[in-house]
Amino acid sequence: MLCLAFCCLGWGEKGRAIAPPLPPNDPLPYGAAMPPIRQPILGTMPNPTPESVIVTAAQMQAIEARLFAAGMPVAALMEKVAGRITQQVIQRYPDPTTKFGLVVGPGHNGGDALVVARELHFRGYPVVIQSAFDRPKELTASHAAYVRSLGVPFYPTLEGLADCDVVIDGLFGMGLTRSLTDDLASLVQTLNQWSQPILSIDLPSGLHTDTGAVLGMAVQASHTFCLGLWKRAFFHDAALAYLGTSERIDFDIPTTDIEAVLGTSTAGRDLQITSAAAVAALPLPRPADTHKYQQGHLLLLAGSRTYPGAAILAAQAARASGVGMLSVGVPQSLVSLVVAQVPDALVIGLPETKEGAIAHLPDDLDLTRYTVIAAGPGLTPAPIRVIAALLRSDRPLVLDADGLNILAQVPEVDLRGRSAPTLLTPHPGEFRRLFPHLTGTDRLDQARSAAHSSGAIILLKGARVAIAHPTSGTVWVNPRSTPALARGGSGDILTGMLGGLLSQGTLRQISPESIAQAAVWWHAQAGLKAAQDRTELGVDATTLTQYLLPTLSWMLS
Repeated sequence: MLCLAFCCLGWGEKGRAIAPPLPPNDPLPYGAAMPPIRQPILGTMPNPTPESVIVTAAQMQAIEARLFAAGMPVAALMEKVAGRITQQVIQRYPDPTTKFGLVVGPGHNGGDALVVARELHFRGYPVVIQSAFDRPKELTASHAAYVRSLGVPFYPTLEGLADCDVVIDGLFGMGLTRSLTDDLASLVQTLNQWSQPILSIDLPSGLHTDTGAVLGMAVQASHTFCLGLWKRAFFHDAALAYLGTSERIDFDIPTTDIEAVLGTSTAGRDLQITSAAAVAALPLPRPADTHKYQQGHLLLLAGSRTYPGAAILAAQAARASGVGMLSVGVPQSLVSLVVAQVPDALVIGLPETKEGAIAHLPDDLDLTRYTVIAAGPGLTPAPIRVIAALLRSDRPLVLDADGLNILAQVPEVDLRGRSAPTLLTPHPGEFRRLFPHLTGTDRLDQARSAAHSSGAIILLKGARVAIAHPTSGTVWVNPRSTPALARGGSGDILTGMLGGLLSQGTLRQISPESIAQAAVWWHAQAGLKAAQDRTELGVDATTLTQYLLPTLSWMLS
């Protein structure tokens, strides 16, 4: 029955959406139907910086190898890195009576820790070291010998560190692939049971650099100093419980060395969304002589008798985005409710089922009059015909929530036949329903594969939202958010923001992936500011909408 319904509404074989022939792109009178979106949309993003680059262990090792091949001594780089870590440690703990315990491994991560121990000792801090490895690397062994000569106590077990105020984890850093077992696992387990803050160098010991997976046992750090360039582990949700807060320790890697390993193109790369990139993608400033029809017209299809609030929240967020015109299509019975909450929107009452869901789009609803269409929040799974009609349109489309659940009912999500961009915003459960063939723990690669196979821009939600482009293979990750956003309605707000910004950006030829980054960044920053004022328990979705514009003002200041 479901398959038959889709086929009747323009779904091709294997469930692929088929776009109709496009009407001619003729000049249109003021305020009339928008032209088809035919040409590639231009990007405006600033070039990647060392702060935005995300690397694998192999890539970071290759970049460091170039530094050493060019003449940078390994010992000199270790001194530089450890010196900068020490500066940050002292800023965090300026009281010279703070006692530091350092857990030292056999490799260069342990060498970094030993140099930090030496520098803290020279600045008058009490320092003790735990190290139980018989055959450390030569440079690490040299540093250990010198630190011993200074009278710093060394212990073979953790008991000597039990009375420390702060522990520094220098066991293992980048590139660890084997699981921690036996004595090492027991050591890490003991550390995690202590109440002292733990500062990890490069990565918490026991985390896989590329996937963030726990290798048997991992240190639960309070703070992590990431060395050089950001590693992929920092952008996997599974690693967040172990990373604590994070900062990058820059040691001045030449851009030429980064580009020699990663290439000059961003295609296929993982990149962090930065504040500069997010602000650059906002449709600002506006021309002095602009008018509302030049600032985009969003059609938002949302809500049902069961979920009326979803339409209101998404509409309020779209309004905050600054979109020139906002039309909200809801079941006829919700019109007065939505008008009362969003009086500046054009509210369209649509035919509804007896259960109170949108039944279908009326014949006189001309979709070409809108710059962008966003659909899904609160729809219920009933409006199959609505989603099919939207996929046949030539408008840029944002699908969320029940829009995704309806789309997931086709055998294969393939939207490459659409003439305009499609943005899908699944949370992990919706993602699994849309792309059941994509399994594994690496969510960045999952998002990349989903974008490639579907032809859509994928916004995979989570603590670290990942945005994947279907043709370039680039994945952008939001580096910071808050668990305060783990509330019903937060996703509806993102949909409204994204639709409103995309409507404005499309007319200004800002790429949809750039707009997606701006929306995700703004949404997360609003959550962070609200949580700062109201705690993580006080950021309901209505409160979040009230923080959108104050946060934007702060972002632009």
